[in-house]
Amino acid sequence: MTLSRRMAGGPGQVREDADIETSSEDYARRFAGPVGRWFLEVQARSTLELLARLPRASTILDVGGGHGQVAGALVDAGHSVTIVGSSEDCGALLPARMRGAAYQFEVGDLRALPYPDRAFAAVTCFRLLPHSVDWRHLVGELCRVADRSVVADYPSTRSVNQFANRFFAFKRKVERNTRPFEMFSPNEVAREFARHGFQVRAERPQFLLPMVLYRMAGSDRLGRLTENPGRWLGLTRLLGSPVILRADRVAGS
Repeated sequence: MTLSRRMAGGPGQVREDADIETSSEDYARRFAGPVGRWFLEVQARSTLELLARLPRASTILDVGGGHGQVAGALVDAGHSVTIVGSSEDCGALLPARMRGAAYQFEVGDLRALPYPDRAFAAVTCFRLLPHSVDWRHLVGELCRVADRSVVADYPSTRSVNQFANRFFAFKRKVERNTRPFEMFSPNEVAREFARHGFQVRAERPQFLLPMVLYRMAGSDRLGRLTENPGRWLGLTRLLGSPVILRADRVAGS
């Protein structure tokens, strides 16, 4: 179901619309095949672990979630999920991606989310922060509408991503449809959430080596075998990326 909402702001205002790309068929092809399914499996499992303490049937807002990468897992876990996108186009492929799962899709200004303060028990946001026109403002909006927790992902500078600019041409040659992205240090992300009354309580770094290497190899089995030693030794926890974090509202804020 789609509920359209009027976009906030006047003519010429910069739009937060990177989710149009991540909601597209072209972007979905980045996660096709066994390697892509493995990436999404790790992401969904980590997200559910971070939200495990959330009561069943909690309300969750998935900001920029037209890619459908986590919403289905959240619905399967028994939660009531609303997906908000910057355009009607962001919801076009959701019926197929959600495979009959119940959800609500709405259109709204991602720079001024059309919901009251603390309207949802939790807010999720994937594939958006590194492409945001103003990530600090976006974090503020995520925190504003979350009552308990925000779960979001970001590429960490505390990883081999620090060499991403040098190898971007190679990455684009392999993936073809990749985009430049901003990287963040865990400390600067934590400070921004703290500015809005949230504390980062848990993190799940996903992969020790760049995902592009596994796409190039085309083998999820090889990827799992390669990543396992890093997980056992704690290297992924220290140096892995992208990082999925959960920030919780501080009492009294």
